[in-house]
Amino acid sequence: MRKKFPEYKALDLAQVNREVLKIWDENNTFRRSIRQRNGKGEFVFYEGPPSANGMPGIHHVMARSIKDVICRYRAQCGYEVKRKAGWDTHGLPIELEVEKALGITKEDIGKKISIADYNQECKKDVMRYTSQWEELTRIMGYWIDMDDPYITYDSRYIETLWWLLKQLYQKGCLYKGYTIQPYSPAAGTGLSSHELNLPGCYRDVKDTTCIALFRLVRNEKSEFLFSDTDTEDVHIIAWTTTPWTLPSNTALAVGDEIVYVKVRTFNPYNGAPLTVILAKELLSQVFQGAEPSESLPDFKSGDKKVPYRILDEFPGRKLEEITYYQLIDWVKPENGAFRVVTGDFVTTDEGTGIVHIAPTFGADDYRIGREKGIPPIMVKLKDGSMSPLVDRRGYMVPVADMDPDFVKEHVNTVTYKGFEGRPVKNEYDPALNGSEETLDVDIVVMLKQQGKVFRIEKQVHSYPHCWRTDKPVLYYPLDAWFIRTTAFRDRMIELNNTINWKPPSTGSGRFGKWLENLVDWNLSRSRFWGTPLPIWMTEDRKEVKCIGSVAELKAEIEKSVKAGFMDKNPLAKFKENDFSKENYETVDLHRPFVDEIVLVSDSGKKMFREPDLIDVWFDSGAMPYAQVHYPFENRENFTDMFPADFIAEGVDQTRGWFFTLHAIATMISDSMAFKNIISNGLVLDKDGNKMSKRLGNAIDPFETIEKYGADPLRWYMLTNSQPWDNLRFDIAGVEEVVRKFFGTLYNTYAFFALYANIDGFDYSQEEVPVSERPEIDRWIISLLNSLVKEVGECYEDYDITRAARAIQDFVTEHLSNWYVRLNRKRFWGGEQNRDKMAAYQTLYTCLETVSKLAAPVAPFYMDRLFMDLNSVTGRHEEDSVHLTLFPEYDEGLIDRELEERMEIAQKISSMILSIRRKVNIKVRQPLAKVILPVTDDSFIGRFESVRNLVLSEVNVKEVEYIHGTAGIVVKKVKPNFRVLGPRYGKLMKDITAVLGGMSQEEITRFETEGSKVMELNGSKVELTLEDVEIILEDIPGWQVATDGRFTVALDVTVTDELRYEGIAREFVNRIQNIRKESGFDVTDKIKVYIEDQDFVREAVRKYSSYIGSQTLANEVRLVSSFEGIVPREVDIDDVMVKVAVERVSF
Repeated sequence: MRKKFPEYKALDLAQVNREVLKIWDENNTFRRSIRQRNGKGEFVFYEGPPSANGMPGIHHVMARSIKDVICRYRAQCGYEVKRKAGWDTHGLPIELEVEKALGITKEDIGKKISIADYNQECKKDVMRYTSQWEELTRIMGYWIDMDDPYITYDSRYIETLWWLLKQLYQKGCLYKGYTIQPYSPAAGTGLSSHELNLPGCYRDVKDTTCIALFRLVRNEKSEFLFSDTDTEDVHIIAWTTTPWTLPSNTALAVGDEIVYVKVRTFNPYNGAPLTVILAKELLSQVFQGAEPSESLPDFKSGDKKVPYRILDEFPGRKLEEITYYQLIDWVKPENGAFRVVTGDFVTTDEGTGIVHIAPTFGADDYRIGREKGIPPIMVKLKDGSMSPLVDRRGYMVPVADMDPDFVKEHVNTVTYKGFEGRPVKNEYDPALNGSEETLDVDIVVMLKQQGKVFRIEKQVHSYPHCWRTDKPVLYYPLDAWFIRTTAFRDRMIELNNTINWKPPSTGSGRFGKWLENLVDWNLSRSRFWGTPLPIWMTEDRKEVKCIGSVAELKAEIEKSVKAGFMDKNPLAKFKENDFSKENYETVDLHRPFVDEIVLVSDSGKKMFREPDLIDVWFDSGAMPYAQVHYPFENRENFTDMFPADFIAEGVDQTRGWFFTLHAIATMISDSMAFKNIISNGLVLDKDGNKMSKRLGNAIDPFETIEKYGADPLRWYMLTNSQPWDNLRFDIAGVEEVVRKFFGTLYNTYAFFALYANIDGFDYSQEEVPVSERPEIDRWIISLLNSLVKEVGECYEDYDITRAARAIQDFVTEHLSNWYVRLNRKRFWGGEQNRDKMAAYQTLYTCLETVSKLAAPVAPFYMDRLFMDLNSVTGRHEEDSVHLTLFPEYDEGLIDRELEERMEIAQKISSMILSIRRKVNIKVRQPLAKVILPVTDDSFIGRFESVRNLVLSEVNVKEVEYIHGTAGIVVKKVKPNFRVLGPRYGKLMKDITAVLGGMSQEEITRFETEGSKVMELNGSKVELTLEDVEIILEDIPGWQVATDGRFTVALDVTVTDELRYEGIAREFVNRIQNIRKESGFDVTDKIKVYIEDQDFVREAVRKYSSYIGSQTLANEVRLVSSFEGIVPREVDIDDVMVKVAVERVSF
């Protein structure tokens, strides 16, 4: 029995999704696609590991679609594309979720719950949503190996991390330091600089700020400041956005070359006379609205303007080593505090030009404190350790936590009362809400009451927040382990310049600038669930061992057992050189097990592991090595797997995964980690807002795919805008894609299948050479080969959007709207001649090629289309489009001249049809004439070759050529005031007059040259076409359209003769509809009876033969009544006419 092309009642992309998924599963299509052909070799792709303790969202569909498209394309090109999935299983996201679920805080771990039990909970939680991730991956068609993923908590993975760290240690690039680092009290750990620079970490907050008054000590050094003033005291004023750091102030910094002034003024709050010192350049900011005065007017507190008089000016270096009295006397520091120093970081961008220094809470503060010998404010705790005045919870240290002897000697318990034990940010205390006053407010109110503050105000400023807790961070003194990334800064920049970034601006801008300002990587994390730092040290910290493998650790433990430091070796069951999963499951390299391991130093001393974990971003950045357990396995073939040819993730990974990949690869292998990268933007709601469940604007990817299928979702997200631009997601856009692109392609296939099944076409017939096919066939084949070339180049350039848009334009504008529509008659009825065979072969080739070109973007429907076509013709051995090779274009079939001619036909047809719509004349109504101005010498020849096609398409009788547009169109030029107004202001009146007076020749010259230069009132004015609006005025009886390149004038007068023909065409349309509604076969012959009315009589008499030929009617008759048949009423130009149709039986 002859095979038929499958036909469907309707397009259901969601059902196609389900059916094709089932076929892929049954045929193991993904696994079979991982092979190389034509000796292409391997295309290396790295998957950025998501964390499965959170649900996937619509933005994950975006990122995963990008990755899938490139990988599918490369597989179609013959490359072997292995795609290993991965899971990011360590770090804060998991820990915080577990703490929330268990109702505990970090401080409870090791007390209310053991570290072992806590980590076990983390291990379970991290895979909570694995099934949902796997399901989304499956239903969206993202082909990736999820059966054998790399998992960052796996002992083999951690072993590679340890090996990498040992390489860095041996290079002298892993060191311990005590510095000021970003610290998250809410998370209880330090953060790296790249974590602090993830998108959204810096947020605008409204905080209490103040300008504090620091009273100077009068002595020989400062005496020059006390002369020429009538106040007993002189103050230096310093501005801060963090008043909670003022109790820890021990110095003030000025700029060495900055000019400062001594100013006589008043305290704004109590009216007392004041003499203050500040930067001259900032006088207008500090004394807002006031001007300097030689004689000070009277002032009382509450006056809006604070008057001032400049008494003296001097460079900052003259202030160096002047001392001042402690501002807030809660804790007494060691000797050497409360001095004025100079610093290169001091600017006059804001504030007073004087920086308050708290060495425990700022990197510059800490550095200058060490350089100048300025002691920090530190308190001694009961356990003997020293702490800043703020503890790691973000609270002022309670007196009860301090050493009693220290309190007696150093703490003013009277003034500290009411402030001790309070959080420096209300966000750190879950019991506080927005209504309570902050510590900042209470401190500045205290200073105001003491006359020690010059200004208090609320200001909006940018402040860093923890990327996972959303709570503010502190800059805090920490003992931490660092990677000396700065030693590789230049090499990282050099290698980055070789990477193909999409978009390039991310590589040179956001990423490149980050590298230029690189600081050493803070590796330490004070947490529990993560990769332990593999460093053991003696108690005197003089001997260090960095462990690089499980085998090495086992051997070191054996030494410890022999030394009597450990009873037995917990790694005794581990077998060296056995890299099986089972062997590594005998080992747990997490806390608390590694904490219990005591090693022996070379001198025979006990060695204990440094308690830190490592930054979770090191875990993910090391995946090129750790996913294959390098160097323990895959040492010989690692270069086949590294670096990646391609990666893709969201732009938020620029300073996360992208950076750590690049940094580790540079430091370990002196190589980039990836050659090509697409960094996609955010997926926002249709109004540009961030999606969230709380706002109710989140799109559920599962529901969306269930309703629409994955293909239109993928197509919409990748064609709406370039992936690196933020996408404003609107579900109406998905529906439009279903209708316009997939609906059009489906209808084109349905048309082909209908007639191919009638005629028994199966491509077994002899191929009609393209050169012998009609010009319209040669045109679409030429355009198809141009499309193959363009789409291939786009995919090669990682430009998915342009590739998919080109495919969509070809299908909707050229294949369906032009080729199929103009060639329908070749498929209808008639004999099986060479022309019909050429039409079938041409349309089949187009559909099959489109299925291959679009398969990477729309994998489900394109496979359905390919399988439906191939099921009859058997032209391919492969049972899936994803197993076929990407099409190759034939340059010999590309006819640029033919494409140009057909483009002229399409463009002019479109312009004429737009005029018809404008004047509301249907296409079925013939018109007499169109006039075409000749644009160049070749135009007439090109148009003549498509003349009949265009006239038939637009239903116009004849064409006339004229040179120039004079006589058919009058053009006027008006200025674009919105554009030109801001540029030329008062000249706009003159510009308008000049443009209004331009002749038709001048306007034509302006259009041709694209610009116009003129001199007005001594000023040069340059205009482009974007600066003006060119208006067309039609002549009576004609309508004109222009697109810059072409102009058409259409005679819109409808004579009686034209009207009759139009009515006949309307009848053809209505009769065809009746045939379809009556269920007639396309080959059935009919008889037509039309109600005899004055309005239609003449048209039917003149055109009955035409009506019959177009509708397969043997007879078309006018009748006054209908007997034995029920007529239908049809609308012919707003007149209701009865029509009856009956099938002719043989």
